[in-house]
Amino acid sequence: MEQLEAYVGKLMETAKLPGAFIGIAKAGEHVYTKGFGYRDAEEQAEVTLDTVFGIGSITKSFTCVAIMQLQEAGKLSVNDPVVQYLPEFRTKDAESSKRITIAHLMSHTSGMPSMPTLYFAMRRSMEIDPALQESDRNFDLTAHEPIDTYEQLMAFIAELDVEQLGEPGTEFSYSNDGYALLGAIIERVSGQTYESYLKEHLLDPAGMKHTVFFTEDLGDYENITTLYTSKKTEEGKVVFAAPLWWDAPAMRAAGFLKSTGRDMLAYAEIFRTGGKVGETRILSEKSVQQMIGNYAGLEPARHYGFGFMVTPQFRGGTLIEHGGALKGIAAQLCILPEEKITCIVLTNLDGAPSAELLGATINTAQSLPVDEPIAIYPDYPVEADTLQDFLGEYRSGEGEMVQVSSGETGLVVTFAGADYPLRSVGADAFSFQMPTGLEKWIRFVRDEAGQVSRVAFHFRQLIKQSKEA
Repeated sequence: MEQLEAYVGKLMETAKLPGAFIGIAKAGEHVYTKGFGYRDAEEQAEVTLDTVFGIGSITKSFTCVAIMQLQEAGKLSVNDPVVQYLPEFRTKDAESSKRITIAHLMSHTSGMPSMPTLYFAMRRSMEIDPALQESDRNFDLTAHEPIDTYEQLMAFIAELDVEQLGEPGTEFSYSNDGYALLGAIIERVSGQTYESYLKEHLLDPAGMKHTVFFTEDLGDYENITTLYTSKKTEEGKVVFAAPLWWDAPAMRAAGFLKSTGRDMLAYAEIFRTGGKVGETRILSEKSVQQMIGNYAGLEPARHYGFGFMVTPQFRGGTLIEHGGALKGIAAQLCILPEEKITCIVLTNLDGAPSAELLGATINTAQSLPVDEPIAIYPDYPVEADTLQDFLGEYRSGEGEMVQVSSGETGLVVTFAGADYPLRSVGADAFSFQMPTGLEKWIRFVRDEAGQVSRVAFHFRQLIKQSKEA
């Protein structure tokens, strides 16, 4: 473990990451659990196995577990149309939205593009957060009233003038809105709130004592991390405490759970064992297999199931994983069922290198060097005259923007104020390397006329706005 700890220490120093937790279990037994740095840097309070962190979008798999439980109970089928339970749901293409099923929402294949809903759902939190300055916002929060309810959420989606990416089931694009709708379906089908359903049917049976949506529910429990964020200054990156937890009542099903290393390793057992935590069955084996099915291709060897990304041929086994990110949050969960391995990475800084930490953790669990690549993309020949097709600016409804331009040796992608040379790795597909060494995948999407109209980046499809002059 010395190699892992040295790697983590170096990465934390470079990222100015205040605190992190890394856990590895084998066959349900903890083989490595260690806190690094501090949950509260000012108080020098250390991170432990029971420190509460945010898990962000790892919450999505919890939402899918709830849906699968309701399917097992005969209360719904994942192949049912969404409008069967949410008759007021519609998009600009009203006929197409009638064909969107629950499974499409779970696999991010509804065809809905990225929308600004999450910001308006978090508006009340963001507006009272002293850590968020007006100049830091890349989004106009005043453009719409706060979205507090599922009904307001659906009314907002219905009003948006956005085009579907494709027929439901044909295009993958990560959708927080889709998971918010799943929360609404869980409420209407179960007859109880999404939060109470999860507590009664998943969190309590799994023994997850410190997993909550609201830290207030933990009473006088003090082992809760402070959240940290950062800003760029002339002196470089400055990390500072930003303790207010953001909330979005209408979108909790998309990513607002808090949990601990101990609880998350228990949760991972559901997918390692085929549905059980200890002797308690949470899901049937059939439901677990359905959750890791192939519903949308992400990369050459990786697909999206229900609430998880899955690499079915990973070093002779299966890699099941998901990450999560919000302000003060960067987390990763993985399961390697054939090897009986589960891993969790929790951090208290947004933008923290959690994927790199998970990669090193997986490698350590498999007795490999910490810097062994998790994914390798071979070179792919590309005609120089086709590179012009990809130039331009691309944006998503969530405010993400990337610019693709010509560099000295080929294409360059620019995002978050940094430039990265692109390397061709497939038909209309490229990769680029982060400063940490992590390889990222980017794929361009052509329309029926063969023109590049979108780019698949950060699991979203961003729409082409203009071509570089």
